[in-house]
Amino acid sequence: MSELPPTTSVKRWFVTTNHKDIGILYTITALFFLLFGGVMALLIRLQLWDPTSQILSGLAYNEAVTAHGLIMVFWFLSPFAFGFANYFVPLQIGADDLAFPRLNALSYWLYLGSGLLLAVSFFQGGTLSAGWTIYAPLNVPMYTPSIGSTGAVLALAMFVTGTTASTVNFLTSIHHSRAEGMGIMDMPMFTWSMLATVWMMLFAFAALLAVGLILAADRVLGSVYFSATEGGSLLWGHLFWFFGHPEVYIVFFPALGVMLELFQTFSGRRLVGRKWVIISICLISVQSFLVWMHHMFLTTINLEIKTLMMATTIGISLPFDLVVFALIYTLIKGRIQFTTPFLFAFGALLLFILGGITGVFLGAIVLDYEFRGTYWVVAHFHYVMFGGATALFGGAYYWFPKITGKMYDEFLGKLHFVIFFIGFNAVYFSMFLGWETPRRVFEYNPEFQIYHQFGTIGAFVLGFSFFIMFYNFAKSYVSGEPAGDNPWDYSRTAEWAVSSPPPLENWPNRPSYASGKLEFVKDYVPDGGPAMKTDDNGDVATDGGDSHSAHISEYPYWDKHPSHASIWPFALSVALGVTLFGFSGFADAVTVELGETAMQSNVVISNAMYPIAIVAGMLGLLYTGVKWGLEDFYAPPSEFAERWPFNGVEKVKLGMWFFLASDVIVFGAFLSAAIFVRYNAGWMTWSPLTESLPGLINTFVLITSSFTVILALVAARRKSRQGLLATLGATILLGFTFMAIKLWEWNHEIFDRGVTISANAHGDPIQASIYYVTTGLHGIHVLLGLVIAIFLFVRAYQGHYLDDERPIEYFGLYWHFVDIVWVFIFPLFYLF
Repeated sequence: MSELPPTTSVKRWFVTTNHKDIGILYTITALFFLLFGGVMALLIRLQLWDPTSQILSGLAYNEAVTAHGLIMVFWFLSPFAFGFANYFVPLQIGADDLAFPRLNALSYWLYLGSGLLLAVSFFQGGTLSAGWTIYAPLNVPMYTPSIGSTGAVLALAMFVTGTTASTVNFLTSIHHSRAEGMGIMDMPMFTWSMLATVWMMLFAFAALLAVGLILAADRVLGSVYFSATEGGSLLWGHLFWFFGHPEVYIVFFPALGVMLELFQTFSGRRLVGRKWVIISICLISVQSFLVWMHHMFLTTINLEIKTLMMATTIGISLPFDLVVFALIYTLIKGRIQFTTPFLFAFGALLLFILGGITGVFLGAIVLDYEFRGTYWVVAHFHYVMFGGATALFGGAYYWFPKITGKMYDEFLGKLHFVIFFIGFNAVYFSMFLGWETPRRVFEYNPEFQIYHQFGTIGAFVLGFSFFIMFYNFAKSYVSGEPAGDNPWDYSRTAEWAVSSPPPLENWPNRPSYASGKLEFVKDYVPDGGPAMKTDDNGDVATDGGDSHSAHISEYPYWDKHPSHASIWPFALSVALGVTLFGFSGFADAVTVELGETAMQSNVVISNAMYPIAIVAGMLGLLYTGVKWGLEDFYAPPSEFAERWPFNGVEKVKLGMWFFLASDVIVFGAFLSAAIFVRYNAGWMTWSPLTESLPGLINTFVLITSSFTVILALVAARRKSRQGLLATLGATILLGFTFMAIKLWEWNHEIFDRGVTISANAHGDPIQASIYYVTTGLHGIHVLLGLVIAIFLFVRAYQGHYLDDERPIEYFGLYWHFVDIVWVFIFPLFYLF
């Protein structure tokens, strides 16, 4: 499927892969979750109206607090920003679309599916009630036993999977598809902020995925990572906050990018200190991974490390100071136009400054002992996260004319800002005044009641302000004045150079900045080949300018039109959602009664719905994955583009590199967790659970399989069909040999030695959990590789890959990575 139905067709929105459509879907869905999370917030505020009465039970209140935090942080703030990023980053860099359109659609459907899975968790005995930080041991079944709690954890894992897909897509697009002449330092500030955001996301969300998978293993399979004293709360704290603090900047940076664009547009002035602002953004991105332990000052971490983290925390404020001063000086030097977008951007700056100042208190160890766990933290958090994100609402007004072609009502926009700003400060500044109230507790000292009542009124005022925005946008979309292509006097980015809304493939001709300004160049396209540059007379250019990289000139099927529609991202997301729904109830629905052997063991099913969902979902994943691979979907790379620092790297290979970099962090988190737990237990008190011989044999098996994959690539390049089939077949055989040895090893440990995922007859139960979960994760990677290898084998048998061997090469990158991971697992679990 490649033909895209019209926008009036419902079918279009299920099959579209166009970045502008996906951006609209992200934005509308995020606003729905804003309402969902906002309802939770109002329930919280009503509960806090009077400390002596309740409208919610204690459990329901905790569920509302948890759901509000999770929805706002994960399902609203970042996706709302990524709605704009999907729509405008390709336009700002001069690309026709994102690098992987189907992957972009998949990321959206995984996002929506994860949100629906979270909503379903409310009806599975209650959703998670451990707070949005999901601290251990509150996150284990002993304290949050409902099926819905597990469903919420799996929903978060599904969300992170979609986020990873989006991250890989944006990194590849920005590094591989910038218009000719647009150096990386020439990119618009919104695109720069998104580039820094997705680089942070690549590593931070991988850590969150790892800790989410570990928690899922605890809840679904019965491992004991977060209930064991050797792991527990400290292990969760380290893994979660390694993600959690970069997440603050992941949420804030897109809003900062909007701020930077709007300040330039509505001051009529180029950003002061632009180069230094970019350098500051890069420094903050790196430093964000060096401060996570300031969230753990109240734990048993030694004072020297806490002091170091205090220093890095204070240090990260310095580049932020530079950014703030650059924004202020830009306004001072310019002629300000007080439009609705600018008011929201300026308001965001004021709110963020207050949030940043109050955060400095939390960065000091002594003061953190006093403020941690109080409403001071709640207020600071909202001033930074939601306050900074206020600029995103300015972005909504700023780009509304471009998306719709209609102009919003300026009076209603300004009215929205005034009511929003008053309500915001009423609800959150009152938290500073009543800061001694313990967070997440609705029974508080009555002397703080006046502050909480004032805050509750402010919350309803804040919530009302958004209905003004919704009314304004709906009214303007239906009957608003035509906005024209560019309603702003001093806009300076490429999206304003095309019609409103932009055409399907964005540009009338190829955009280029080679002359120092944006131009649209018409290229000469010879029969059967890629486009060639022409000079002013229309002749083929021979001036030594940029030429196609080797991988571009070799790209096949240049006569085909780019595809814009596919049903398989939606179908794959449905299959994964059904699978995870099944796993949410697996622990309650399925009981395994171990016998003396596997054949003598019994499986008791108390509720068939969940295991049926697992089987149906996995079959759906296999089917949709195969159909995805077989679909004739054409998404060519940009013909002429700036690709520094990845010149000469084909876009799929670059995307694979980014994906594997993320997977490095996932396995790194698992291995780090194993080392952390073993160190706490006493390193020398543990000896390997299993014999070293099976692991040694498997090491040789995997290393040999890496050589056969290399030989498969050589055979494909030599156009040897028999050689390709023989080496792919050998790789598959070796992969199944590895899995057979692994299954024999597990069978031996469980039935001969009494070592299961939650029990260890020879030592600490957590040692068994770490062994099974870590090697199991690696085994899943091997199984996935085998599915891909079998698919490649069948296609090779049909005669494919002799003219284009790149799929074999990309599979080889993945398989080599899986083999390298085993090289680290083998000594840790089998030798020492």
